[in-house]
Amino acid sequence: MSQELTASSTPRRKTVLRPRPALGTAERHSTPQSLRDLAYEAIKFRIITCAFKPGEYVNEARVAAVLGLGRTPVHQAIDRLMLEGMVEVIPRKGVIVKPVSLDEVLQIIEARMIVEPQGVRLAAERADEADIGALGDILGRASQWTAVRNVEQMMLLDREFHLVLARAARNEVFGDILRKLHERSLRFWFISLADAGHHGAVQEEHEAILRAIRARNPQAAEAAMRHHIDSFRKNVARYL
Repeated sequence: MSQELTASSTPRRKTVLRPRPALGTAERHSTPQSLRDLAYEAIKFRIITCAFKPGEYVNEARVAAVLGLGRTPVHQAIDRLMLEGMVEVIPRKGVIVKPVSLDEVLQIIEARMIVEPQGVRLAAERADEADIGALGDILGRASQWTAVRNVEQMMLLDREFHLVLARAARNEVFGDILRKLHERSLRFWFISLADAGHHGAVQEEHEAILRAIRARNPQAAEAAMRHHIDSFRKNVARYL
C-alpha cells in the first residue's frame, strides 16, 4: 500500500523563492508558447521546492495572479505537469500537487537505476571538453552552496549537473528520458536534504562521476552513478 507524505508532514525549512516581477507589458509582447513555458517553469519550481506542498490544491486563478499571467498559459502548464506526474486531477474537487509516496519514489529509483548508468557510460565515451568544463564549473559552484547549506541552490545545481550529463550522452531521445526521470526525483531530493550530512555526500558522489568521465572510464562512471542513486534511495527512504 502506498505511504503518502502529506503537506503537514513535509520537513519544514525556510525556502526563499526568487522574486518574480509582474509581467505587464512583457506578457503582452510574449508569444503564447513562451508564456506557457514561463508558467510551466515557475509552477514546477514551486512544486519541486515544496513551496506548493504535496497534496495542496492548485487554484489556477490564484496561481495566475501570483505569476502575473493569464489563465490560459497557467492551464496549459498544469496540463503539461499532469502528463509529467507532478500534479493530478481529483474528480469534482480539482487539481492537486501529487502526494509523495514511497511506492512512487521506489519506482522512479528503479527506473533511474536502469537508465542513468547507461547514460553516464555514454557520457564517459562522448563528452567533449565543453561538457567536462561545464560539469566542473557546476561542482565548483555547488561546493560553495554546500558549505553554507543553501538547499535551494544545491538542488538547482544538482538538476543542472544531471542535465549536462544527459546532454553529454549525445542522444536526444535518451537525454529526454533522463531529464524527465531526474526532474520527477527532485522534490524527493529536496525533502531528503533535511539531513545535513547528505549534502557533502552528494557533492562527493558527483565528483566521483566527473572523475570517471574525465578519465574516459565508462565502467567507473557507471559504478559511481549506481552508488549515487543508491545513496539517494537510502536517504530519501528515511523521510517517507
